[in-house]
Amino acid sequence: MRKYVLPLLLFTVFSAVGVTLWLTKDNLFYLFNFGYIGGAIALGLVLFIKKYRHARRVTQLLVGGYMLVYLGLICRENMQLEGFFYYLFTGVFEAATIHYAVAKILGPLLFGRGWCGYACWTAAVLDLLPYKTPQSPRKKLGFLRYIMFSASLLFVSALFLAHVGNLEKIMFAAFIFGNVLYYASGVILAFVMRDNRAFCKYLCPVTVFLKPMSYFSLLRVSCDKSRCVECGKCRKICPMNVDMTDNSRRRENGTECILCMECVKVCPKNALGHGSGKEKTAR
Repeated sequence: MRKYVLPLLLFTVFSAVGVTLWLTKDNLFYLFNFGYIGGAIALGLVLFIKKYRHARRVTQLLVGGYMLVYLGLICRENMQLEGFFYYLFTGVFEAATIHYAVAKILGPLLFGRGWCGYACWTAAVLDLLPYKTPQSPRKKLGFLRYIMFSASLLFVSALFLAHVGNLEKIMFAAFIFGNVLYYASGVILAFVMRDNRAFCKYLCPVTVFLKPMSYFSLLRVSCDKSRCVECGKCRKICPMNVDMTDNSRRRENGTECILCMECVKVCPKNALGHGSGKEKTAR
């Protein structure tokens, strides 16, 4: 049963957040929301443990689809970065602010960029494209994400400074436009650079929050040096160009790991696995 500790732990954490928000805000929705997301993530991890090929895809569709379709399109909540800034400026503790606090600001201290690998509705589509393994060297274009981040912040700030009316309608329209922009640019970049995750590496503004917090992540893929034969398969298959054979927090592209576990599956010596970041010892 020890191998099921991680999914149980994550489900417990999400459920605890749901119960806390339910009791403090007197809204049963939070219990359902976080219980559902925690359950979907736990299910994906259990399927991974069972060696089901599409385990991560199941979680991506369950969580990403729920947030895009139900929270975004049906409930008309802007779940993009602009929605976070909007609710932050209005001082309202709603879905977008809670989502960012749990999944993208504080959560990465526990599970790193797990959001990118298991819940992002943009990446769920991009992962279906043909370049699952990067076919070209990584480019030095990471500065573009800060331009995107600044543009989102300036857009929302301008709406408030200009005292524009019907902000909720504008934010919903921005949610629709933002998703179209993300999908279009993500698909174009994937084919131009022959890399499904090019959007995540260079354009996604949310990584401005995710990267610094992921540096301290408790849950990381670590390498058992006594087993590693330096075959290079893990580095070749990693969609985010992370050097998993280095256990240092300063490893190459270390804050980019999305915990997809492709490296773990391809390792011929079972030298890779999740851990606290310390070098694993041979069993």
